[in-house]
Amino acid sequence: MSALDLMFQALADPSRRMMIDRLSRGPASVSELARPFAMSLPAVVQHLQVLEASGLVKTQKLGRVRSCTLDAAGMSRAEQWINDRRTAWQRRFERLGAYLDETQDSPEQEETP
Repeated sequence: MSALDLMFQALADPSRRMMIDRLSRGPASVSELARPFAMSLPAVVQHLQVLEASGLVKTQKLGRVRSCTLDAAGMSRAEQWINDRRTAWQRRFERLGAYLDETQDSPEQEETP
């Protein structure tokens, strides 16, 4: 599975997206990330492992506390992939718009009664 596939698979889960949202405000410990969820700490750790494997999150153990942060490079890869597709579609729409403008501006044939 490609890194991009892992990233979008990780983002497909609403709990993991909520964790990403929380980490967008700054680093957090695993227990801080677990607070709003009605799931066990091991389940939260599994979600974090998926996010870490996808390249979206980095974790670091400092003493007895595991701290989590967003990995900006991982987020940038996802953003770049989305932007590349957006740019391609914008070009297509611009070409379609230009074509439609040309066809509407062409002189219409006169109708004969």
